[in-house]
Amino acid sequence: MRKLGMDELNRKSVNEFRQSEKTPLIVVLDNIRSMHNVGSVFRTADAFLLQSLYLCGYTPQPPHRDIHKTALGATETVDWKYFPATVEAVRILKEEGYRIFAVEQVEHSIPLQEFAAQHSGPLAVIFGNEVSGVGEEVLKYCDGSIEIPQWGMKHSLNISIAAGIVLWELVRSRFSN
Repeated sequence: MRKLGMDELNRKSVNEFRQSEKTPLIVVLDNIRSMHNVGSVFRTADAFLLQSLYLCGYTPQPPHRDIHKTALGATETVDWKYFPATVEAVRILKEEGYRIFAVEQVEHSIPLQEFAAQHSGPLAVIFGNEVSGVGEEVLKYCDGSIEIPQWGMKHSLNISIAAGIVLWELVRSRFSN
């Protein structure tokens, strides 16, 4: 077994990335505290060619050294917008025809594996604050909630891990159909 070299990975240039057809999926970050988490979500959004990333509330925004440290250049490729309030971003997405789903443990949440198999079209997923999750006011505007099944003692994941799991499953299910 041999590791592939950088020239063998068929990486896109910034221009090729910007011109590529994007996955019709927008990630909304609702009051995320950690710059490292924000950078990690940028990197995941780049990996899956997502349409955009919406940074809301007090979520840190580029340019910042700690975001760039984990994003590894993804802040230059991924389209992103800032909104002072998450509800404002969600209202705009609804007007544009997106279905909005929180990634949150609530009554009647849909297990991720079931959700991914049944949803297509323009979609936005909201990831909430590291401690308090998606804000109550924001949940009122959501079409539903996605939950990552967990069986251990802890029933929460770091947002960067949760984003990787959810986004992989949503992108995988769109391309496997």
